[in-house]
Amino acid sequence: MTEPVLQIDARGLICPLPVLRARKALLGLAPGAVVEVLADDDMARIDLPHFCGEAGHEHLLLEDAGDHQRHLIRRGPG
Repeated sequence: MTEPVLQIDARGLICPLPVLRARKALLGLAPGAVVEVLADDDMARIDLPHFCGEAGHEHLLLEDAGDHQRHLIRRGPG
């Protein structure tokens, strides 16, 4: 798996802020770049994969990391 080029620490933020932070970061990256998002809002489990599907990005990973989740997202071509 590709190493992330950027980490977004969205712990302590509630919906929709983790998605908005991820969206803003992805817009500034080249297609294929991978972003890591750390979040502790339970809605991020649903919202981040849904956002990726809608925006054409690839949600590579959702793993529990103790008190938060770790998401890896690959920027889509568009």
